[in-house]
Amino acid sequence: MALLVPNVGESEMLERILNGADDLVLHLFEVDHTPVEADVVTSYDEVSTGGYASIALTSPWTISGDPTEGAYPQVSFDFTGAATVYGYYVTNGDNSILLWAERFSDGPYNIPSGGGSVKITPKIQLD
Repeated sequence: MALLVPNVGESEMLERILNGADDLVLHLFEVDHTPVEADVVTSYDEVSTGGYASIALTSPWTISGDPTEGAYPQVSFDFTGAATVYGYYVTNGDNSILLWAERFSDGPYNIPSGGGSVKITPKIQLD
């Protein structure tokens, strides 16, 4: 039998998972990789150029909708030099566990040598 989470439980689950965690980190990856279920943190090569730094997710997530979705406020990665970005991934605070990843459907994003930015609104959905 498959697990069923009723609509009323989806909101509560996302609230506990996302707003109960105080150690989520958003990263960008720079390799041509499509996320798969067997992935681990080391499946992703984090961007290492252009003044990039990962971002700790500390604001509250907004939980809403049907299907139920958790959305984080938009995050901006500002680059001082060139980089190529294929997608993002989220880890726990010490970067030992991959929580989820997404490849950009309209990427990769090529940041020029003069720099630029990548803006992301992290989301996760239960249905």
